[in-house]
Amino acid sequence: MYRLRNGVQNYSWGSPEAIPRFLGERPDGTPVAEVWIGTHALQPSTAVDATGNAKPLSDLTGDLPFMLKVLAADQPLSLQVHPSKSQAEDGYAEEERAGIPLDAPNRVYKDDNHKPEMVYALTTFDSLIGFRPTVEILRVLAPLETPLTQKLAEDLRADPGFAGIVRRVEWLLSSEVSPAQIGEVVGACRALGKMGLDIKRAYSTAVEIAEYYPDDVGVVISLMLNRMTLQPGEAAYLGAGIIHAHLKGLCLEVMASSDNVLRAGLTRKHVDPTGLVTCLGTTGMARIARVNPEFALAETEVFSPADVEFALAVTQVSHADPEGVAVVNARQSLLICTGGEVDVRNGAGEQVRLGRGESVFLGPEDRDCVIIGLGEVAQAFEPARRAVHSRLVDVV
Repeated sequence: MYRLRNGVQNYSWGSPEAIPRFLGERPDGTPVAEVWIGTHALQPSTAVDATGNAKPLSDLTGDLPFMLKVLAADQPLSLQVHPSKSQAEDGYAEEERAGIPLDAPNRVYKDDNHKPEMVYALTTFDSLIGFRPTVEILRVLAPLETPLTQKLAEDLRADPGFAGIVRRVEWLLSSEVSPAQIGEVVGACRALGKMGLDIKRAYSTAVEIAEYYPDDVGVVISLMLNRMTLQPGEAAYLGAGIIHAHLKGLCLEVMASSDNVLRAGLTRKHVDPTGLVTCLGTTGMARIARVNPEFALAETEVFSPADVEFALAVTQVSHADPEGVAVVNARQSLLICTGGEVDVRNGAGEQVRLGRGESVFLGPEDRDCVIIGLGEVAQAFEPARRAVHSRLVDVV
């Protein structure tokens, strides 16, 4: 059992307060976007034993197939997709042959792995995830009555369905849409957002995004996307090729160990519209789903999408459980305390105390672990078999 020291990413969209307060630190005004927990080469965790000796976590585990993040969004993240495994392998090999350094601003594929991911909300968490159905997009566009949205609607009526939506996105990303045209759309959204329309949330979302990216065509694309709000304790799964942009809130992300992101807007980083559209073009009408937990024990919810390298178990423990609550037995686990203060004890009697934001690695020898105290712990692990452990519920 090893306590973990984890690195942070100070991306501009991060919150100056959410993660520092989660970690029990004093905010200093610097945006803190993510805490990375795992063995990814770009920000690996350090394992510390009971005597204080430290070593890279990968010395104990090799490359873990999954990773865990704490993510805090104070502004919209980029409009993005993640590649499939084969797309990642091909893209990484191509950029390696081209000699593009891993830290180059125009490098897209940082590794050769796919990046399916699951979001677990710690606060109310808002995202744009996946395309609306064609009929709903048309319903959103119709009242705006700007030349740009009228052309979009006309083209979509002539070319409906998922492939037509992707072609409209490709056109928006490749055409010379002017800041004035985007401003017209935002102005119409602002006016309609004050009316009692049941679709006004689409308009208010575009207005919110335009506060940060007023000239970005991603503002227009946002009108074509579903807005999903997760309440604390709810989860959603994003597979390869699902277009998304997280908007605001604090969450855990558990994912395959990768940092491959194809961006097409709402960012000042390198964008790859062609690569993003290529990924979208392979997904069909991919399902966007909340993940309903299966109850492993009365105190534990297990969130486990099908056929991926990861699952997440969230365990509540109280002083009413003096013997503790068992955690999921797994070959390798990353645990983080998300609230309160708990002791993690393995079958050999070794024990680590965790406060909120602190984490620990459990290896194959850490069997029959229990959690004692008053708090909540989230455990990321690789399922023994990749099967459907949780029911996926369609969002749209």
